[in-house]
Amino acid sequence: MKLAKFEKKIPKKVFSVLKKRGFEELRPCQTKSINKGLFKDKNLLVCTPTASGKTLVAELAILNAIFHDKGKIIYVVPLRALASEKYKDFKKLYEKHFRIAISSGDIDSADSYLARYNLIITTSEKLDSLLRHRAHWISQVKVVVLDEIHLLTDPSRGPTLEILITVLRKLLPKLQIIGLSATIGNPKELAKWLSAELVLDHWRPVRLDKGVYLHDEIEFK
Repeated sequence: MKLAKFEKKIPKKVFSVLKKRGFEELRPCQTKSINKGLFKDKNLLVCTPTASGKTLVAELAILNAIFHDKGKIIYVVPLRALASEKYKDFKKLYEKHFRIAISSGDIDSADSYLARYNLIITTSEKLDSLLRHRAHWISQVKVVVLDEIHLLTDPSRGPTLEILITVLRKLLPKLQIIGLSATIGNPKELAKWLSAELVLDHWRPVRLDKGVYLHDEIEFK
């Protein structure tokens, strides 16, 4: 859908950034997220296919938190490698607009230097450390993005992530949570637990065909 049709629903500064980046259209999950309250501080659980535009939904929440609500954002990923990747991507896109930090090391501390940054990219294990050390800047957090939120069911990472979400919601009653995933088996139940609006869509940029390979031939359904 044309970006211009959503101009009245998108804060001016956020809309300006999108235009400068060359966006002319929004993908289905992005328009659904806006309509379900992205800019009204609603919690969202975005469950759509890979490459469908989920990351931009998170970016819109980030920009809104910084430009409108004057708060910090924590972007939580499951792996250090993914944290480094997101850090590089966001630095390239938004370094001129706000300050970005990455905190994913083994040192168990409050990392007080993070108070100087707007967007903090970290892993769930590192965020657990920051909370246990009572990092003073946590009270300024407006949005938490949970990438690959389906890992709540992972035996090794799930319990930590679940506790983090519970603690953050208790510490920050006005926190906006943006959960992102391409594979959630029970999206309605998870959305209810998060008190989130559920954004479901099956659109993908490249068609996905399923078939069976047998005797050097593929038979598609």
